[in-house]
Amino acid sequence: MRDLLLFAVVFLVLLKVFSRPHIGIYLWTWIGLMNPHRLTWSYAYEFPFAALTAGVTLLGLLFSKAPRRMVWSRETWLLILFMLWMILTTLFAFDPPAAYEYLRRVLKILLFAFLTIYLITDKEKLVGLVWVTVASLAFYGVKGGIFTVTGGGIHWVLGPEGSFIGGNNEIGLALIMTMPLMFFLLHQIEKKWARYAMMLAIFLTGLAIVGSQSRGAFIGVIAMSGFLWLKSRHKISVGILILVLAVVVALLMPETWWERMESIRNYKQDPSAMGRINAWWTAWNVASDHLLGGGFKMFTIATFHLYAPDPLDIHDAHSIYFQVLGEHGFIGLGIFLLLGFSTWLKCGRMTRLVRNNPEMKWIGDLAAMLQVSLIGYGVSGAFLGLAYFDYYYHLIAITLITWSLAREAAASSPVPAALQHGKNRAPSGEKMALAAGSRVSRAQSASRMTPDKRG
Repeated sequence: MRDLLLFAVVFLVLLKVFSRPHIGIYLWTWIGLMNPHRLTWSYAYEFPFAALTAGVTLLGLLFSKAPRRMVWSRETWLLILFMLWMILTTLFAFDPPAAYEYLRRVLKILLFAFLTIYLITDKEKLVGLVWVTVASLAFYGVKGGIFTVTGGGIHWVLGPEGSFIGGNNEIGLALIMTMPLMFFLLHQIEKKWARYAMMLAIFLTGLAIVGSQSRGAFIGVIAMSGFLWLKSRHKISVGILILVLAVVVALLMPETWWERMESIRNYKQDPSAMGRINAWWTAWNVASDHLLGGGFKMFTIATFHLYAPDPLDIHDAHSIYFQVLGEHGFIGLGIFLLLGFSTWLKCGRMTRLVRNNPEMKWIGDLAAMLQVSLIGYGVSGAFLGLAYFDYYYHLIAITLITWSLAREAAASSPVPAALQHGKNRAPSGEKMALAAGSRVSRAQSASRMTPDKRG
């Protein structure tokens, strides 16, 4: 029954994609993040829904006259540079067949990140995309939160098997990245009952993160919560929610959970933690010996035998940073870090750009919450091998779309928003335009005050 229902939903939505290709982005996001096909048991489980959606979306792009726009910024070029560098490192990979196959998967993710930027062109489409993103993962947050409460926190919260978020660490990270976006949508909801429902969903999602029993997610949720409080416009309500969640966790979670979290401090006695450190040294040694790194899927038995301090302790990277370092070298890691840091700074610039424009307050809220999501990814990702997580590049795409709308809002304002606050600097083009306008205004005023000499 689930299989038939999923096929019906997907094909009905695809009919609209031909005339409205941005709906294809919504469908791709839902399939890519939620993985609904992994919740079925029959022929839908392995059906290539994502590939079908991609094909129909590209056809809709060719035949539809829907508005489109590419956002060219520093982050766009960094994404392109990262993509080109990964292609280069794949050519010299330790395991070419495995590397080529994984490169194809990563390029598909980046292609749709660019298509997302290209087709989501206004506020309505952007907020709709955020809703689809949140709904895709909040489903597991609400479900996992209820599971944690009813099970007393004994069992781990997991994602759908066979997906990017199938493990407890992965679903924990995905939910950490989603909670800030849920807070953004909370401020967009007008009906009181819907606001209460969203607050309950946020609370249950927080419990699901804790219930994943992921130590990386536990560190990430602490960092994310602190940054969420700093960035929120409603610090009292956010603080109360965080405090209540902490109290519930303290009362609910069993002794085994506390022992697992305590092992973070005593990592030298934890074989899993020491195995990760062994993998990190392996990545460092590979990057030190090879400018291009080892290419995708280099964390193999052969690589550990050559480069690991302990060649018998074989682990995956378990870190976005060491994963990129080992697979693409120090240059690849530099591009990856610069992309993330530049995107984070872009969000901060957006909040300043629209700060004094009441109509664009939603842009500032979204930009602030995107920053919090990126912090969650950056902190938790230090202990998870999800450097090519499609959700991360999806957030970069949302950031660039929001930046484009923020610039439009600033350009349409009588006084550029960046100059309405004394501490902020406007882009040079805006300063020149304002200076020229000021000179013209003074000249016109002087001509009206000076008597006509010919009279």
